[in-house]
Amino acid sequence: MNQDQLKQLVGEAARDEVLKLPAGQILGIGTGSTANCFIDALSAHKTHFLGTVSSSNATTERLLKHGFKVLDPNEVDQLPAYVDGADEIDPAGHMIKGGGGALTREKIIASMANRFICICDSSKQVPVLGSFALPVEIIPLYKGIVARELAKLGGMVTLRMAKETRTDLGQTSSQPFVTDNDGWILDVAGLKIADPIALEMQINQIAGVITVGLFAKEKANILLVSNAFGVSRITF
Repeated sequence: MNQDQLKQLVGEAARDEVLKLPAGQILGIGTGSTANCFIDALSAHKTHFLGTVSSSNATTERLLKHGFKVLDPNEVDQLPAYVDGADEIDPAGHMIKGGGGALTREKIIASMANRFICICDSSKQVPVLGSFALPVEIIPLYKGIVARELAKLGGMVTLRMAKETRTDLGQTSSQPFVTDNDGWILDVAGLKIADPIALEMQINQIAGVITVGLFAKEKANILLVSNAFGVSRITF
C-alpha cells in the first residue's frame, strides 16, 4: 500500500469509530490530508451528526462542500470527540502537530473534546518526539525575540515560508507562511523531546508565542494507525 491508500484506510476506520457515537452530536474535525480522507469517508453519514466544529478554513471549506453543518466553536460547550492526524506520536500519545499550519485552532478544538482520536499511518509513530521540526505559531511583530528564545532549546529555528509565487515580471517571490489567525510559524528542528509536557509549558510561556505544536496536555486518547496489514486501535 502507498501512503495515500494508508490514509484512506485509516480515514475509513475513523468513520466507523465515530459512528459508534449516539446520533445527534457535534463532532470536532482536524486539518490535513489524513483528516480529509476521514471527511470524505464520513460524508455519506453526515446526517448522523447535528454538526461539526472545524479546526481550519480549509477543513471548513471541505466540510461545507460535502454538505456538513459547520458550527461556530463559541456556540458549542463540549464535543464527544475530535478526530485529527499527527506529524509524530510517541508511545504515550503525545504528539507533534502543525505541519499544515493549523496548530492553534486544532489545539483549541481538541481542548473542547472528551476524546482525541488520532489517525495516522505507522510512519508517524516514534519512540521520542522531535525528528519532525516542532512548529510554533507566533505574533509576527515578535519574530526575533521568540526565535532567540527558541534557539536556547538547542534546535535550529527557521521561519516557515509560503510556496513561491511568480510575479508579473517572471520573478519568484517568497513570503512568510501566514496562518488562519494571521500568525507566522517558526519551525524548530533537531530537538529530542524527552518531556513533552514540560516543554509545551515552557514554550507557551515565551512572550509572543501563540501556541506550540506539542500536544502533550491535549494528547491522544485513541490512536487508529494503519499499515500494510490493516488498522490497529491503541488506547492511552
